[in-house]
Amino acid sequence: MKTDSIFYQIFLTLPQSFFDLIGESPSQGQNYQFTSREVKQLSFRLDGLFLPTEQESSLPLYLVEVQFQSDPDFYYRLFSEFFLFLKQYKPPHPWEIVVIYPNRSIEREQAIHFGDFLTLPSVRRIYLDELGEESKRSLGVGVIKLVVESEQQAVPQAKALIEQTRNQLSDSQLQQQLIDLVE
Repeated sequence: MKTDSIFYQIFLTLPQSFFDLIGESPSQGQNYQFTSREVKQLSFRLDGLFLPTEQESSLPLYLVEVQFQSDPDFYYRLFSEFFLFLKQYKPPHPWEIVVIYPNRSIEREQAIHFGDFLTLPSVRRIYLDELGEESKRSLGVGVIKLVVESEQQAVPQAKALIEQTRNQLSDSQLQQQLIDLVE
């Protein structure tokens, strides 16, 4: 899906945006490598993983799933893929699952089978249309939220983000990558 690749590029280019989005310190991004992994069997592909760079670290690994289409089977697939991943790779880290939705109306909870899982502190659901001040304070969260803005709001928001990028990032290569992504 197109939004998957957009988020993949955002998290690859600006990993701190993910940590800012989940309310963690953006500096955590330097402790992780962002990747995508194929899970053998039915050839599942996880949208993205933030894996701690230190093998014996107590930092959690983060499975990131971006869900922009209503799918009654989403949680069946998500938990199947993730538990297969745990079985195959047996990572030495605690884990968290972060699901990013454009809004609540897309989500199909399947409470009868997954209600208990969805209340775990290691499972977070983020609704981009409900992000408030965070998206104005954080460059990374602002870029992420741009994905769900209306065309009317997206243009001035994109211009503001480009200006913010020029003011906040000193690395000219990263600056240009982010500007290209926003454009």
